[in-house]
Amino acid sequence: MARADRPRATLLLLRHGPTAWNAEGRIQGHSDIGLSPQGEATVAAWRLPAAWCDGQWYASPLARARRTAALLGHAGALVEPRLIEADWGQWEGERLSDLRARLGATLVEEEARGLDFRPPGGESPRDLQQRVTPFLRELAQLDRPAVAVTHKGIIRAIYALARGWDMQVDPPDKLKDEHAHLFELDREGAPRAKRLNLPLRPGTGGDA
Repeated sequence: MARADRPRATLLLLRHGPTAWNAEGRIQGHSDIGLSPQGEATVAAWRLPAAWCDGQWYASPLARARRTAALLGHAGALVEPRLIEADWGQWEGERLSDLRARLGATLVEEEARGLDFRPPGGESPRDLQQRVTPFLRELAQLDRPAVAVTHKGIIRAIYALARGWDMQVDPPDKLKDEHAHLFELDREGAPRAKRLNLPLRPGTGGDA
């Protein structure tokens, strides 16, 4: 097949299963928190169509993502450092509710910066986009679908690229937990949302 006629590459994004810090509402960032027992049970109940299972699998280097891939039958997923969660700097381990109570208007002003919101000593969503864009370009050259087990920050950063969302207002779509999100990549790796909110639990429904 001539390159001009080649189908677009696809990338399916999955967030890792739940952790104890997720349950406590704590910001994890680069902190290497593993799945909780409930998280292990949650992921064990997920089911993916065979077409996704046969793709090239990648995982963030953090234990919660690698374990999620393993529970889905892909312990050999390629570890990809560019899929790691945003670095939240001084705020890792904090509860967002506590930060709001302590920082008040200062945090509101910072969040209003959208793509340029940056926790002290951490990364902005724009930083994540710059980090992941070369990876998307590489995936665009693959002849098979790609599946990546990653984090909320990375998924939102790629979604923002696909939708042209500046993160200063509510997103055009709600990205649901325990759902996967399918993107097409053009030849330069630019993403386009193909199907969002594909259910990982049988019978939970999804959005086209």
